[in-house]
Order: sequence, then structure tokens, then C-alpha cells
Amino acid sequence: MQEDYRSAPISEQDRVMLDYVAQLTRDATRLSREDHERLRAVGFDDRGILQITLIASWFNYINRVADALGVGRD
Repeated sequence: MQEDYRSAPISEQDRVMLDYVAQLTRDATRLSREDHERLRAVGFDDRGILQITLIASWFNYINRVADALGVGRD
């Protein structure tokens, strides 16, 4: 059985952050002001939102580069 963050015993702040990161990964153009407001409602400020966005975007970028170059494949 595979589990994901939605069923994990994590804080509401972490869950909201991961919802945001999952949407950023799937389709960042669908993120809206409401998504940022949800992050603010659980305690993230503008700097925190920027850091979450930058880190998740960097991981998405570097993983795509690695996939394209076959890094880690046998």
C-alpha cells in the first residue's frame, strides 16, 4: 500500500504547504491568490511562500534535467 502526505500524521501547516507544492508541480499556472492566502492562514509569510516556491521549483527543474539525461538509470 502506498501512502501519501494526505493520509500522513502531519500538521495542517505542512499539509497546506504540500497541497501548494503538489499543485505547483502538476500545473503552476493554476495557482492563485487563494492558494497564497491558504498558506498565510496557516502561518507562512511572503518570504516563506517565496522560499517554498523556489525550493519546490528547483527540485522540479533538477529532477527533469536528471530524467532527460538519464541520470540514475541502469
